[in-house]
Amino acid sequence: MSKVLIPLAQGCEELEAVTVADILRRAGVDVLLAGLNSGGVRCSRGVVLLPDILLDDVLAQTFDMVVLPGGMPGSEHLKNDLRVQDILKKTAAQGGYIAAICAAPMALHAAGLLQGKAVTSFPGVLDLLPGSHRYSHEAVVVDGRIVTSRGPGTAMDFALTLVELLCGKHQRDEVEAELQRPARV
Repeated sequence: MSKVLIPLAQGCEELEAVTVADILRRAGVDVLLAGLNSGGVRCSRGVVLLPDILLDDVLAQTFDMVVLPGGMPGSEHLKNDLRVQDILKKTAAQGGYIAAICAAPMALHAAGLLQGKAVTSFPGVLDLLPGSHRYSHEAVVVDGRIVTSRGPGTAMDFALTLVELLCGKHQRDEVEAELQRPARV
């Protein structure tokens, strides 16, 4: 079973955090929601999420994927947290997937993980940052083991892409069928 870490920072985008955790769990993935600090996480729209664990308690663990939800100021907190930066670099060095949505790809940029990669983000985030990354306007962009997405409206497609990467197309199709999503045009 794949193991995924979703760090939760104050001011994260709740729709992205919950959608990704829910969809991955439906696929049978072991998901840990880890708070940067103790207590509940007040999200960007006021919803309070209760993390499964503190980030400090999982620093020594290995993950198949780390997923960063966006939102502000949550993305800034993820970018500026040295523990998050270390986990991103360690997971990437071990061949794991690194995924971020909305404004959270700024944390990947800060970790130096986007050099030469095709990426996307919420408009005005990565497209304005210097670097050798190639900016795309696609909803979800996969380049090697880096996965990025645009925002809350793309959260379900982002999450299903993560399922496909970790569990295969068959599992993605099964999860998606149960969601009763309309056929793609």
